[in-house]
Amino acid sequence: MNKHVVKVLEAKFITHDVKKFVVEKPEGYAFIPGQATDVSINLPDWKDQLRPFTFTNRSDSNYLEFMIKLYNDRNGVTKAMGKVNAGDELVLHDVFGAIQYKGPGVFIAAGSGITPFISIFRELYKHNLINGNRLIYVNKTSEDIIMGQELFKMLKKNFINVLTRENTIGFVGKRIDRKFLIENIVDFSQHFYVCGPEDFVRDINKHLIDLGADISSLVFEQ
Repeated sequence: MNKHVVKVLEAKFITHDVKKFVVEKPEGYAFIPGQATDVSINLPDWKDQLRPFTFTNRSDSNYLEFMIKLYNDRNGVTKAMGKVNAGDELVLHDVFGAIQYKGPGVFIAAGSGITPFISIFRELYKHNLINGNRLIYVNKTSEDIIMGQELFKMLKKNFINVLTRENTIGFVGKRIDRKFLIENIVDFSQHFYVCGPEDFVRDINKHLIDLGADISSLVFEQ
């Protein structure tokens, strides 16, 4: 397993519990938008505590970026990441991940499951290839939405926000279930990209297959 010690160039909160980290990009280090790497903090107590995080920058950037949800109620890696700032060091490992762009389709994300899609959308937007894609993004409240303004700028009317615990003008106040998918998706023969908690991905994939999607058209982390 390859290891790369990189310096943190920028660290700042982008929501109440999501922190963005911009770090050095090792020479020759490459990834496909949608992929991830195992990350650890370069401190004695933490350097062997690896956790997978997705790249959110474009693949041609001269830096790497992660948007990490912090769980301060757990005494774990993400809580420790909340204390990492510019000048500190992280350890990156090999690139992995099954999520990558296969063609136009519907992206369905829950919470921090949006992160692999951010890199994909940024890449498509730069090359004027984002048309034909839609995003259905579910969060508990509007405060939980990650990079909402940028996603709207890129996707415009093809960006559907779903809030499960809040009714706000301009947002859909319900859960993504079978009925929701029937009402919001006309063509089930296209690609579907699904990312979020394990039970969310399992349930959405089951609904999509029941509604006619081919299992080979589902792109998700297995």
